[in-house]
Amino acid sequence: MKAKGIRRGYPVAVLIGIEQDHASIWRIYSQAAKCQQTIPINGDRKDSKARYNFHEAIVDAFRQTIKEGVKSILIASPAKTSFAQEFQDHILAHHAWLMQGANKATFSQINASASTPAQVAALTRTAAFKELVQETAAQETENLLEILEKRLCQADNLVLFSLQEAESLILNSQAPGKPQPEYLLLTDAYLSSSRQKNRLHRLMQIAQNKKVKTHVVNAESSAGSRLTQLGGIVCLAKNS
Repeated sequence: MKAKGIRRGYPVAVLIGIEQDHASIWRIYSQAAKCQQTIPINGDRKDSKARYNFHEAIVDAFRQTIKEGVKSILIASPAKTSFAQEFQDHILAHHAWLMQGANKATFSQINASASTPAQVAALTRTAAFKELVQETAAQETENLLEILEKRLCQADNLVLFSLQEAESLILNSQAPGKPQPEYLLLTDAYLSSSRQKNRLHRLMQIAQNKKVKTHVVNAESSAGSRLTQLGGIVCLAKNS
């Protein structure tokens, strides 16, 4: 009999665990964590070229995740090391695209090791980690709110306000030249109170598979409050 898969839930953040000689990239979901890739450092960390190439490899590893809409980045490194700060300094110096515009991400640091499943499981259960995720997500939702308000003011962008309309746009292939789905936004309150959870989870999974930027937003945040005013779920489309 085929084992039943573990439900991961919806995407929450990217966790980067940086150690002396490697980095581990994790996708953090609401109910689980999945290791995406482990990246070794080729050479001596003290060598600036080796360190530069190492940091570039880390960026390449989560580049696609950013484009898919997960823009909360948590950087973990052991206490009394500067690995996390060195990587964030690299981002500031060489990747302005991550700090502004449509791909703007939010970065936070935490003192911990995050290389093994056991370490990540222990870390994600801590109050400090949960608080950091909430703080990072709050900044991310501010960015989403800015995007949403701009779209609401633009006549050439399509904004849908119901589950049925979102399903029609996302589940059906849109002809070239027609508006294409770009964001699916909903509050955690809308998700938890829905009587059609299976239908919603299916839509979210298909949206993620189609590279639609999918976000579950805290209903008590400013972006969540705005989404609640709009019905709790919004799908944003862009002209192709």
